[in-house]
Amino acid sequence: MKNKLVTLIGGGGFVGRYAAQALLHAGARIRVAQRDPRQAWHLKPLAAIGQMQFVAADVGRPDTILRAVQGADAVVNLVGVLSGDFQRAHVDGARAIAESARKAGLEALVHVSAIGADANAASAYGRSKGQGEAAVREAFPNATILRPSVVFGREDAFVNRFAGMIEKAPVVPVLRGGTRFQPVFAGDVGEAVLAAVQEPGRFGGHIYELGGPDVLSMKDLLRWIANELDRSPHFLDLPDSLGALIAKLPATPITTDQWQMLGRDNVVGQGVEGLETLGVTPTPMAAVAPEWLVRFRKQGRFGRRSREQAV
Repeated sequence: MKNKLVTLIGGGGFVGRYAAQALLHAGARIRVAQRDPRQAWHLKPLAAIGQMQFVAADVGRPDTILRAVQGADAVVNLVGVLSGDFQRAHVDGARAIAESARKAGLEALVHVSAIGADANAASAYGRSKGQGEAAVREAFPNATILRPSVVFGREDAFVNRFAGMIEKAPVVPVLRGGTRFQPVFAGDVGEAVLAAVQEPGRFGGHIYELGGPDVLSMKDLLRWIANELDRSPHFLDLPDSLGALIAKLPATPITTDQWQMLGRDNVVGQGVEGLETLGVTPTPMAAVAPEWLVRFRKQGRFGRRSREQAV
C-alpha cells in the first residue's frame, strides 16, 4: 500500500476514522472527500506530513465525486445515514461513486453497506442499502461490498447511547428485546476495508458480512452494558403495540423506520463469508469497550476497583 492513494468518500465519519487509521498505518496516502472538509480535520493527527489530503465533494453532485477520485488508486464509499434522504445517500450517491470510479479507471472500489441490505426489506433504510448495492455492482462489477452489523467503538452512537441511558435512568425501557445483534468493532471494519483495498483481485466482486464474536439479544446487550457500568436498572419490556406507537410519535428516540429495522436480527448469515476470510480476527466487546465505558461509571475508573476490593 505504500504511496497508494485512496479516496475516502465520507471519511470524516465514525467508521471513516478507523478506515483512515488502517490505511495510513499500511503506508497509503488518503484523500478525504467530505461535503464540508472541516468536519474531517480531526483526522489530521493520524497522518504524517503529505500523507493526507482534504477535498470538498457531495454525493448529490457527481462532478465533485469524479474530481475527488481522479488520480487515486482506490475509493471507499463510507456514506450512510440513519434518517433523512436514503435515496440520495444510499442509492444515487452510491451509483455516482461507482460510476466515477469506473470512469477514472480505479483499481478498487470498496462499498460499505450494512447487514440487512435488501431491495425488498420492510424498512426504507434496508431497501435503499439493497438498491445501492445493486447500483454499485452494475457500474463497477468488481467492487467489494462490506456489510457490517452494528458497529461499536469509542465514538459510536449505539453502545454509548445505551450507556448514557443506563447511567441516568433507574428504569430502562426495552423495545424488541429478543432481536439479536452481532456488534463488530470499528477497528475490525477498518482492517476489512484495508484488506479489500489491498487485494481487489482476491476480494473484488464479493460480499462480506462483518460481525464480531458476540451474538446478543437487545436485552442481553443492555444487561452487559449495565454490568460494565456497575449499575442495576430495571429493564422494562415494552409490548410491540406500544413500541410501534412510540415510533410514530414526533421527537422520540426511535423512528418508524428504525422500529421496522428492529423486527429483523442483525447477524451474519449462515455460511456467509466475513472478517475471517478477509484475514481479520473479530474483536470481542469485552476486550475494548470497557476502556471508554468507564466514563459512565459512578466513580469512573475507581468504581470497579473499589467494588472488587470490597468483595
